Amino acid sequence: MSPHPADGADAVVSPDLVTVDAVREAARLIRGAVRATPLIQPPAPRGSNHIRLKCENLQVSGSFKARGACHFLARLDASQRSRGVITYSSGNHGQALAYAARAHGIPCVVVMPTTAPPVKVDGARLLGAEVHFAGTTTIHRREAAERIAAERGLTMVPPFDHPRIIEGQGTVALEVLEQQTDFNAIYVPVGGGGLISGVAAVIRRLRPDARIIGAEPAGAPKMTRSLEAGEPVTLDRVESIADGLIAVRPGDLTFAHVRAFVDRVVTVTDDEVREAMRWLALEAKVVAEPSGAAAAAAMLRLAPAGTPGIHVAVVSGGNVDPARLREAIG
Repeated sequence: MSPHPADGADAVVSPDLVTVDAVREAARLIRGAVRATPLIQPPAPRGSNHIRLKCENLQVSGSFKARGACHFLARLDASQRSRGVITYSSGNHGQALAYAARAHGIPCVVVMPTTAPPVKVDGARLLGAEVHFAGTTTIHRREAAERIAAERGLTMVPPFDHPRIIEGQGTVALEVLEQQTDFNAIYVPVGGGGLISGVAAVIRRLRPDARIIGAEPAGAPKMTRSLEAGEPVTLDRVESIADGLIAVRPGDLTFAHVRAFVDRVVTVTDDEVREAMRWLALEAKVVAEPSGAAAAAAMLRLAPAGTPGIHVAVVSGGNVDPARLREAIG
């Protein structure tokens, strides 16, 4: 991809991109509703003392998605809350919205793909969500959710392409900056792009010297293809064990953030994701779902043992099916 402004390229930052002040306000609004997750230095038997892990797998609802969902609901008025909310999700955003809605006493509907992992379906239902199923892609479940929202007067809570969601996810970066001021690079998974957009909006402004690297599945390179095309594109087909990262298209707003702020987006194979899950579980003692291990997979490839500086990977979620975890660990 082309270099960002910090690398010397000429670029105009759109006024539509979220600001650090907006992310700080989101942090204030969700304080107490979400956890300030730890940034850990795993044991270094293989020279990994340069690695830090931001453990969003320990977040309420099991992923970073709670941040955006809680922030979005905190901004709703009384009428919107009384009618209820709806979203479309591969799993983690649905669980996060169910968690936030239950805390506020708000009815919640989640539309998931027919292929959603049972652990994520059960998690949303246990948190009180009404779950529907529609197709296998983001487009299928969004269309179903929009239809239900119109029929029942529900407020749509998008999974990634909305300023309130991006601002909430950006609070991850504020915590990282408090926990580790001198890192050289941060690695962030890329699905629809909400997390990397929020993280990049903060890091690029407050730590312009740090590199921001996105990681997406080789079988779902929607952001990579969009950056090559210069605009968001829709993939004909996606396939990866990282079920939370297989959106067929990035959002318009998230694409704009990535193009403005992110240094590089790389793809990781399923085998690399499995190896990262194994390394996280056996050496770092961190349980991650495949999507949650994607950034670590990129970091292990790009910043191997002996790499100078401090490298931070966001472990974005831990809602892993036990069978999938056993398969990865071997």
